[in-house]
Amino acid sequence: MTNLIGNTARRSFDTTADQVFSLDGELPVRRIGFGTMRLTDERPADPAAAPVWRGPADRDGALAVLRAAVDLGVDLVDTADAYALGESEELVAEALHPYREGVVVATKVGVVRPAPDAWVPLGHPAYLRQQAELALRRLRVDRLDLLQLHRIDPEYPLADQIGALAQLRDEGKVRHIGLSEATVGQLREADAITPIASVQNMYNLGFRQHEAVLDYATERGIAFIPFFPVAMGAHAGPDGPVAEIARELGATPAQTALAWLLHRSPVVLPIPGTTSVSHLRENVKALDVRLNAEQFARLSDLEAAPEGA
Repeated sequence: MTNLIGNTARRSFDTTADQVFSLDGELPVRRIGFGTMRLTDERPADPAAAPVWRGPADRDGALAVLRAAVDLGVDLVDTADAYALGESEELVAEALHPYREGVVVATKVGVVRPAPDAWVPLGHPAYLRQQAELALRRLRVDRLDLLQLHRIDPEYPLADQIGALAQLRDEGKVRHIGLSEATVGQLREADAITPIASVQNMYNLGFRQHEAVLDYATERGIAFIPFFPVAMGAHAGPDGPVAEIARELGATPAQTALAWLLHRSPVVLPIPGTTSVSHLRENVKALDVRLNAEQFARLSDLEAAPEGA
């Protein structure tokens, strides 16, 4: 594959024409997934600070959103054992089990929640294996489609953490392995240990501090799963540049922001979350929004948040 590092930030791949991506080359999913983190009882104004501590107050509403997602063709559902202390995984199973053919459920292990405002990496291999076993029970499956290391714990060698997940895969309990919030160096190190199918980092129009990770993933054919994909920062105002291009396209600003991600690289799989079925429909329809090269360049030229913001 051609080396794309340093050359993708302004390139339009017109990848909405390819609405499906195959994880590790063999597990196809549509390129708009669904993230379950927002299906919790507590959602402060800043989504990045969400405690994600309890299950949803409106459980029936959350179940309806998950079922509607699959009805609309979403076949990648992302969750984690740390979301609402395992309730998120239970919610996914309650809504979707037995899973339709082709539905891929991704979950994450490697973070403990000792308090509502605490997210603490814990990469002890025995703990990772235990949490994977609990995820199997809560999701009611014999094998996890995609198991991602939620955070890399600096207290343990990465080889030991990835090795625990690889052992689960060798036992038939995990199909594919991924990372979350990883650097290029960490991704490269992990990929040398065992095939890495995905990396899940925060990335959107207003926050582009993982450009190098996305470029590496593009070069290697690794799925890049941006969380908080619709956040647009100062560009999101009704008279802002995103809204202007949205009007040109006959789309919404959220759809335009998602379309930019889809055009940014063919490996990008956004997982926008919502508690609203109408917003869910809006997000899924972003697959049909086509940016031309000039519109893509105008969005790419917008100033992102400064490094460290």
